[in-house]
Amino acid sequence: MNPVLVATLLGGYFLMLIIIAQITGRSATTDTFFTANRKSPWFVVAFGMIGTTISGVTFISVPGEVGNSASTYFEFIMGNLVGFWIVALVLLPVYYKLNLISIYTYLEQRFGFYSYKSGSFFFLLSRTVGAAFRMYLVAEVLQLALFDALGIPFAVTVLISIFLIWVYTYKGGVKTIIWTDSLQTIFLLTAVILTIYYIFSSFGWSAGETLQKIVNHPYSRIFDWDMKSGKFFFKQFIAGIFVTIVMVGLDQDMMQKNLTCKSLKEAQKNMLTFSSIFVAVVAMFLLLGVLLYIFADTNGIKLPQKSDFLFPMLALNHMNLLIGIFFLLGITAANYASADSALTSLTTAFCVDFLNINKRPLEHRQKLLRGAHIGFSFLLFLVIMIFRIINDQSVVIAVFKAAGYTYGPLLGLFAFGLMTKKQVKDRWVPVVAICSPFIAWFADAYSAQLLDGYKIGFELIIINGAITFLGLLLIQKKTGDS
Repeated sequence: MNPVLVATLLGGYFLMLIIIAQITGRSATTDTFFTANRKSPWFVVAFGMIGTTISGVTFISVPGEVGNSASTYFEFIMGNLVGFWIVALVLLPVYYKLNLISIYTYLEQRFGFYSYKSGSFFFLLSRTVGAAFRMYLVAEVLQLALFDALGIPFAVTVLISIFLIWVYTYKGGVKTIIWTDSLQTIFLLTAVILTIYYIFSSFGWSAGETLQKIVNHPYSRIFDWDMKSGKFFFKQFIAGIFVTIVMVGLDQDMMQKNLTCKSLKEAQKNMLTFSSIFVAVVAMFLLLGVLLYIFADTNGIKLPQKSDFLFPMLALNHMNLLIGIFFLLGITAANYASADSALTSLTTAFCVDFLNINKRPLEHRQKLLRGAHIGFSFLLFLVIMIFRIINDQSVVIAVFKAAGYTYGPLLGLFAFGLMTKKQVKDRWVPVVAICSPFIAWFADAYSAQLLDGYKIGFELIIINGAITFLGLLLIQKKTGDS
């Protein structure tokens, strides 16, 4: 694609985001940045959350991963659906009852100061890593499509990408994100639908013939019943439930949007509607993955070394200009919809949980907010550069692997708080939260040797949470403890 065309398209795209930011950021306060003044329409939040949840990981890695593990990823998505329902019916009522801005404030009310700070710290760590992984993807695509031709190094590409996010989020925060995410959802879904249509029409197939080709292809296999496999159905399904509970229900990023709805009832309608659409969209990405491999095989196209790059390689080099254009817009939209909300939620959690911004004088709040926003932007840049150096596996696996370690303590803390009435020795909670991921890593590294070939998959997050839960039992207060 012509670099001038690419630059023009992306320039027009970001101009739309900036216009939305200017409209939604008028008369913005810190309350607007954090909660959108709790006036968001639930259906807009639900639609925009598709873009946030999909991100570049699903957009690129899920279609590519079909070549490695067929469509078994859908086992995990089926569990996600149940997890969304649990979040809507169990966690949202708690958050609305307590009128929270940062959901980790619950831990302070339930256990104490150190538990609260531990929960927020693990969110900051988890979301920083996850957002960096996702931004890495969009930076790689922009580098391939535009900046390589201009002789611009990757580090500058990353800086430009993060700066653009900062420009349209620094003022309106989550209020802006809700509306820009909806626009970005439109772009990413259009890209996938057009690519699917292009592939089957290039072969002269009807929609029915295309579906039959996909169903009969070995890569369309969903279920894996080998108990020792990392893709075993019940492992994937149960892990999908818990990963959703943690990465949605215990995640400030996802919950911050839900908490901008006018009432608990509207927030629950948002979550239940969103979850149904999400499952359908991921299924569409898996169908696309099968079609991409069929397209490459039929046309004798050599597959890339990394499966993550299958979709961008075919869309940019082997399909028509329209597909290339919408692929760029789609991948950019997917990653920015995820990264912009991550940056906003990181800023929110740090300001509320560590800077105690709501207790500061009004004239100091905006200064603290802007400083934190810039600080996390720079932190994302550093983590992305580190990730580019060390990454050697499919990004979709890397993201959930990392989440299994860093979100596990959150699962254990919230589960212990909601499922028991016990109190703990609060000052020891950070020790438990830090030790749990290391014990989980040991279990993961040696599971095959210790468990007769059994390999831990996405259920790692459950194991990690259970270790944290047991650790909290060990430090529970006895009768007479202060």
